[in-house]
Order: sequence, then structure tokens, then C-alpha cells
Amino acid sequence: MPFGASFGESHPPGGVRQQEGFLLRKPQVSAHGDHALVMPKIKPAELAAEAQRTNMEQLARLGGEVRTSRRRRRLTQQQLADLAGISRSAESRIELGRGGGHTLDTWQRLGLALERPLSVALARDALDEPDDVGHLAMQELVLRLGRARGLTGSFELRTRPAEPWRSTDVGLRDNRRRLLVLFECWNTFGDVGAAARSTNRKIAEAEDFGVVVGGETPYRVASCWVVRATKRNRALVARYPEVFAARFPGSSVGWVRYINGLADEPPPQQGLVWCDVATTRVFPWRRRGPG
Repeated sequence: MPFGASFGESHPPGGVRQQEGFLLRKPQVSAHGDHALVMPKIKPAELAAEAQRTNMEQLARLGGEVRTSRRRRRLTQQQLADLAGISRSAESRIELGRGGGHTLDTWQRLGLALERPLSVALARDALDEPDDVGHLAMQELVLRLGRARGLTGSFELRTRPAEPWRSTDVGLRDNRRRLLVLFECWNTFGDVGAAARSTNRKIAEAEDFGVVVGGETPYRVASCWVVRATKRNRALVARYPEVFAARFPGSSVGWVRYINGLADEPPPQQGLVWCDVATTRVFPWRRRGPG
């Protein structure tokens, strides 16, 4: 059997289905220092040997699962073979881990006869980007710009230390000015209202945290949304200009200046700035009316 294969578990839907795959060698980082992953060269003979070893392991495991499931159902080898439309000798060889010559169709019929459909999948691609790559890129950009101006940056800053799942995407801490700046990075919007309420909660929690760490001189808290400038996001903001203007009265130009290190203080009110799709820079949100 190629790649990774398993029979579906016989427990109810929603349970865990285990799959196996193999990775011949661990990907390496490019020698050019650009963090690109490159696959090491593998000799055909080595690949063939690795494939044979992996196939033998999978065939032995699958054969054992067929045998166990057959016995649980109190079926003889002949009865299962009849259900699957194969010979008894073929069914016997499969249980012994010698079913590598059979087609996927044969394996699937066998799995269906046992009420355990066959699942075949490749292992996760080592070059695949994480699901939140756009979100991570924006966090990376804000953290890098903050570090360039000497600020202490936090990734997924906890706004309530006792509950670590409560966090803001990026937090910048300016000890000299006793200032905490919260950034929420948005790759795409789901529920804008819920996101706004979540930000309000995080600001309130950060203000409490600012009192704890600041003592007699509490840290001030400022907040800004960094939104990826996709066509969908820009259309959404343009469709509800009054909603976003009421939510983010802070100067977008002022926030861009602060993020880029051109201003010592951020605007006192919450702001929204755009991040280009390539996540290389931030630029102002041009809203209607004075801003």
C-alpha cells in the first residue's frame, strides 16, 4: 500500500482516525539563509529500500487489523472473502501482511465488508505553510518594527496572566513611558462585533495589568487593529464606514507613524491601519471625513 493508509475506526463519528505516513528525510534550511526549505537529494536505491520497509510495516499493521476486525465479527476467512468478492487465499495472505500486490479497490472492498472504509493519505507536506501564515506575518512585522525602536515585544501577550488563553496578538511595552500598546492583527474578519467586544475586554484586562506592574504610576494602554489589505477586507470596511469610524476614532496616520518609529507616542484613541497583502509595511486607512 502506498503513502499512509488506515482502516476507519469502528467507533462513532467524531472519534479520532489514526493515519500513518512516512517522511524520508527531514527538510533542511536553504544555505542562502532565506529560510526556504529544500529537500535533500536521495539516491533511488535508498528511496526504494525506504519504500519497501515502510510498505512492509503498513501491510503488517493493516493485515493485523483485518484479522482482529474479522474475529470481532465472528467471521471466518471464507465468509469475509465472500463479502469482499475475493478468494479465501487472498484474504489469508492479506492477514499475514502479504497483501501488497492487491489493488486499492480490493482493499477498499475488504474495509467496507468490515464496516471500516480504507483511508489513504500522503503525509503533511513539509513545505506547506501553517494555516495562519498571513496572521503570523503581520505579527512578525509589528514585533520587528517594535524591536527596531527598542520596545519589548510579546507574541500572544497574556492580558490576564491567570488565564493564558486570554491574549492579544502583539503587545509592545515601553517602560520609559510606562505604556502598553496592544495590537490585534486581522487576516480576515468573521464577526466584527465580537472582535470589537473582545478587544474591549483585552484593553480592560491590560489596564488592570498596568496597575499591577506600574504600582503608584500605572502603565497607560493604547490599542490598534492591523488589518491585511485584501480586497475582501477593504470592501467590508468601505461598506460600513460609519461603524469603523465610530469604532476607531484614532488617527490612522498617527498610528502608522508610531508603528514605524516616527512618533514617540501613539494616538490616544483606538486606531486601524492597513497592512499590505505581502505583509511588508503598514499604511493609513483613509476614512471619510476628518481623521
